[in-house]
Amino acid sequence: MPSYFELVRHSGNGDLFRAVELSLTALAEGHPFHLHAEGLRGTGKTTIMRAVKDILPPIIRIKNCLYNCDPAAPHCPEHRHLSPQEISAIGSETIPCPFLEISQSAKIGTVVGTIDLAKLTDKVSPGALLLPGTIVQAHRGIVFIDEINRLADTSPELADVLLDVMGTKPGRIQIEETGMPAVELPLAVTVWAASNPDEDPGALAQVRRQLSDRFDVLVTMGRPNNYSAVHSILENRMKSTLTPMKTNPDFSIPMGLEKIVISKEIRNVLATIYVDFSLESLRAVQAMEMAAALQTLHAGKLQVTLDEVIQVVPLTLGHRADHATVTNILKYLANLNHPSLSAASASVSGLTQTISNSSPKQNSTNSEQTSWWRRLWEGLRNRAASGQAPQTSQNQTNSSGSNGQSSGQGNPVPQAIDPLQTPINAPRAKATPLSKLPVDKFISSEDESRG
Repeated sequence: MPSYFELVRHSGNGDLFRAVELSLTALAEGHPFHLHAEGLRGTGKTTIMRAVKDILPPIIRIKNCLYNCDPAAPHCPEHRHLSPQEISAIGSETIPCPFLEISQSAKIGTVVGTIDLAKLTDKVSPGALLLPGTIVQAHRGIVFIDEINRLADTSPELADVLLDVMGTKPGRIQIEETGMPAVELPLAVTVWAASNPDEDPGALAQVRRQLSDRFDVLVTMGRPNNYSAVHSILENRMKSTLTPMKTNPDFSIPMGLEKIVISKEIRNVLATIYVDFSLESLRAVQAMEMAAALQTLHAGKLQVTLDEVIQVVPLTLGHRADHATVTNILKYLANLNHPSLSAASASVSGLTQTISNSSPKQNSTNSEQTSWWRRLWEGLRNRAASGQAPQTSQNQTNSSGSNGQSSGQGNPVPQAIDPLQTPINAPRAKATPLSKLPVDKFISSEDESRG
């Protein structure tokens, strides 16, 4: 299989590459960021995700700890009560970042944990010990689940485990075995998943909506739509040998996620989206905020702007809201972020006041109309300043007051009137309703029409 950087990027998989790299940035910062890719079979979802395994940065753990305990913050039942001096005496080791998979045939014991049969049957010193399962051993790493919609349908008990692990950050898990005390562990596991929504049992949001909501982003995978991309994919597929990567990329950013500034104005925008567009889950705006911060960090910037929010809205809301709602939210954000509106705002606090005092539907409509009129007005004003404005009435041409300017040659240049500041006068007489007009006033016969 080609390495991650040898994979062909095209219009159909660009969002998945971006979401994967945002999740890796979050992982390097110690924050799980869950990712789900949906799309037709054979489009390369699983290939892209599995290719990441070879470029993950290593982690440092307490020596031989199956729970991947961080020496600075041990969490497993064997090490969490030890002092720093005792942990230092045990020592530490560097291992590859965990990238483990949960298959369709997995059992609850292999995923969560069970009794260590090898230790139980040891002839020298038998004992009853817990053996951590796949998801426990993936602490500080990634768990990948292919065809997660099928797993959620056929193994509801495993879906319940994922709900606990992904419900909070860090998540939690409880290992239980008969005759042994229950062990509860905090877990920082990033969950990646892929599914084919066009096959039984359908999209994950239809099978287990709670589980679908736990994913921070949903990426819809598309097909390549040009010949060169397909040609490159086939060429990579036929390579008999691959050049191994000599260095792993560093997805961590020196300045750190905690230094990214999220202003009050941006949080007001997120709050407005949640309330006024009736989003069901608070995780939607939480994921939106986190994704926007990661996008800012990944771009090497310091402060989240509306640009980053707009970029992550389709990823964070695609599985939580219908297409029309997502489209309306994007229109709302685009209107807030329009250059003419930004220039018209005296300060950021003015934008905050606008957000707080108007609903998104009204604000979207008014902003769109204001933007259109402002562009028209500025165009007319520029034409007037260059002497290209059309001739107006005689009174306007001969005046040099508010409606005209002197050109310096005795020929005044007309000045356009701002339609936003022009009062509209109602007609002197009320219009007559159609119901009170004679029929012959608005209905004619076929002969009359021809005449």
